[in-house]
Amino acid sequence: MKWYQLDVEKVEQKLQVISNRGLNNKQAVERRKQHGENILESKKQVSNWILFFKQFQDFMVLVLLAATLIAGLLGEYIDAIAIMVIVLINGCIGFFQEQKAENSLEKLKELSAPIASVLREKQWEKISSRDIVVGDVVRINSGDRIPADIRIIKSNGLETEESALTGESLPVSKHATAITAENLDVQDQTNMGFMGTMVTRGSGTGVVVGTGMKTVMGQIASLIEGTKKTVTPLEMKLAELGKILIVVALLLTVLVVGVGVVQGHPMYEMFLAGVSLAVAAIPEGLPAIVTVALSLGVQRMIRKKAIVRKLSAVETLGCASVVCSDKTGTMTENQMTVKEMYLNGEYLYVTGDGYQTQGDFFLNKNKVERTHPNLETMLLYGMICNHSQLMVKKGKNFIDGDPTDGALLVAARKLGLHADRKEDYHVIKELPFDSDRKRMSIIVEDKNGMKMIITKGAPDVLLPRSTYYLDENGRSLLKKEDTKEIENAVYHMAGKALRTIAIGVRILPNNMDIDSTIIENELTFIGLYGLMDPPRKEVKSAIRECKEAGIKTVMITGDHAHTARAIASHLQLLPENGLLFEGKQLNNMSDQELENVIEDAYVFARVTPEHKLRIVKAFQNKGHIVAMTGDGVNDAPAIKASDIGISMGINGTDVTKEASSLVLMDDNFATIKSAINEGRNIYENIRKFIRYLLASNVGEILVMLFAMLLALPLPLVPVQILWVNLVTDGLPAMALGVDKAESDVMKRGPRNPREGIFSRGLGYKIVSRGILIGIVTLIAFMVTYQNNTEHLIYAQTTAFATLVVAQLIHVFDCRSEHSVFARNPFGNMYLVYAVISSLLLLFVVIYWEPLQPIFHTTSLSIIDWLLVVGLGAIPTVLFGYSKK
Repeated sequence: MKWYQLDVEKVEQKLQVISNRGLNNKQAVERRKQHGENILESKKQVSNWILFFKQFQDFMVLVLLAATLIAGLLGEYIDAIAIMVIVLINGCIGFFQEQKAENSLEKLKELSAPIASVLREKQWEKISSRDIVVGDVVRINSGDRIPADIRIIKSNGLETEESALTGESLPVSKHATAITAENLDVQDQTNMGFMGTMVTRGSGTGVVVGTGMKTVMGQIASLIEGTKKTVTPLEMKLAELGKILIVVALLLTVLVVGVGVVQGHPMYEMFLAGVSLAVAAIPEGLPAIVTVALSLGVQRMIRKKAIVRKLSAVETLGCASVVCSDKTGTMTENQMTVKEMYLNGEYLYVTGDGYQTQGDFFLNKNKVERTHPNLETMLLYGMICNHSQLMVKKGKNFIDGDPTDGALLVAARKLGLHADRKEDYHVIKELPFDSDRKRMSIIVEDKNGMKMIITKGAPDVLLPRSTYYLDENGRSLLKKEDTKEIENAVYHMAGKALRTIAIGVRILPNNMDIDSTIIENELTFIGLYGLMDPPRKEVKSAIRECKEAGIKTVMITGDHAHTARAIASHLQLLPENGLLFEGKQLNNMSDQELENVIEDAYVFARVTPEHKLRIVKAFQNKGHIVAMTGDGVNDAPAIKASDIGISMGINGTDVTKEASSLVLMDDNFATIKSAINEGRNIYENIRKFIRYLLASNVGEILVMLFAMLLALPLPLVPVQILWVNLVTDGLPAMALGVDKAESDVMKRGPRNPREGIFSRGLGYKIVSRGILIGIVTLIAFMVTYQNNTEHLIYAQTTAFATLVVAQLIHVFDCRSEHSVFARNPFGNMYLVYAVISSLLLLFVVIYWEPLQPIFHTTSLSIIDWLLVVGLGAIPTVLFGYSKK
């Protein structure tokens, strides 16, 4: 039912209610049975136990559990316990994240008004909002939250703030008149009030036409409920890597065991060696190291004003190719500001943004002072005819009241006019603003007993009521050409996306009746205020840097198209051939038609939550990784559907924060650019330690395989393999996770989300370095063994040391995509300390006599160490200059 098209009488007939009587209790009970309670429903919650055990269905987790069993069979209980702890920690983290991620609907419910004023059987009474039914007559006043969707039947200067629902940055004036237009979006239904929105001014009465899930808020709740969580590229790549590792580990282990048995080695000995290699081949610390790398990245993000709610989201943002950003509050200050004034037939430009009172007034390029003709008068009257207050909280200014009034108040403060000036004027009467009058007037008396009326409002309303105008020569008769010039000024400001407010004054004769209907006539027109929500200073450069990084920025807003176009042009976001679409155009487009034009679209204006969802999905269907920002309830479905949802920490609703993966503490688009840089670096660091771990593990497997093929004794015993795994896979790999980004990380295009984990030559690097590490380890074994079984422990110790040293030198090669010599080896001191720690652990098992029998080691001489270091350095030095 298009309730906005029906007049009040037809609404009453349809709902079988009389607006001055309300429903009776019997009708209320029947309708509650028919329509249900006025609450937002949610799907049945999954049991916490089921949610917990779901965390262990992941393929990589199953691989880790298998490794735990193998380690237990080997008697390596410490290793088995360590693996189990890692699995449990990861399971708990996943459980708590998933539990919190589905709290969006609960937060949405909190936006419903808990108590409402309802007319029942001619009596006004306070009832719980959940007991409201369709047909109830409700009364709303300034500061109230509207309890359900209502068709307004009486309006007394009623304005509602709907930014959380529609994205519209200014309060919306409401009226009771039927609207004949077809297919209006929510923001254009100005005779409707919507569940969860706030009354900012005036009062009104309405008839409830929708409750619970049948409200606009309920439709958004349904969108959130029905939106599936997107699997991140990192999660997909780790699952892919887990499958590869298990297959490779099993094949190579079977091969080594089979060759060893054929060569005459005892079955039991080869089984132990085989399962040890299986443990070595599967880097059981990988998920933990990924988590550590992401967690450390999160800490860096917090310092950059961003809070990560889901660890994998940081990496996902690193491969984002499209950022869909809300305009209000993210690209702009979300603080209405006077930027221009038309006074004395001239344009004055006002500096300073937001609610900060520092700023100056300029005529052309010349600063004007307080004595400039009529400037103080215009700003003083704008401050007197005003209900807002400038407040300070935590060192920051904010406006208590209407944003437009607030902008006029701040402009007056910039000239040095303070609130105490209002005390010079005694208020006699006020004629409040409403959507029909489009003006506000205040009748005051100054200290000398002179009465005047100050009127501000829409220029097209004030000009016909003005008989005079004010310029530097004083008051003059307003002629037709003067009116035309003022109208041109209005068009000039509108072309710059400025909202215009006119102000005028009339000195009242002593004998004039202040209740006269013509008291607002014969005004003296003073000037025009040009207001806008200004763009943030740092956003333009952030958009430019994102473009250089191959990331497209798209503005999505509930504001009007001309405002969106002006802001987008100012930020250099909208290219010459870029397209701007309005919500009504999207209504006439199929999903396929939208996909066909989405690549050329940069701005979407006057959009609804459904539109935002369609836009996100259209980009995703074209293969993009989409980041979506927003602060209102209307953004939550699209944020949840995007690859990474970004909410605002200051002005964002709890619903949006719960649906998001990343929260910007400063509500600033520029912070997204920093997050993208961090995300790319984290993924590169993950690639670094995957490269390091797998190359090391390939070397361990190949040294055993080569020895079997050459009919040599085992160069490493099972306990040595496990110790190598412990010494080299832990601290050095984690230290790679905190490596700083390479200088060109933001000069590369976004990573293709479909690219394999081993793309860009990573597979070649792993295999080539792994083969060489295996060869030099085998050479160390063969040189010291010399077919003398008495030298077996000595040879195994040398091979053991060479394998560890080769891996610890190789870790520095992993720091760069280009060359080991491209980066300062001391640029990551955590890595230097990790390598030193690993060497100390190696020395312990080689030189501490109580451990020598356990690890089958013996002491090495200086000459032996020269051999070990020389051979260990060959893989890194040989490939040091290679970009492959």
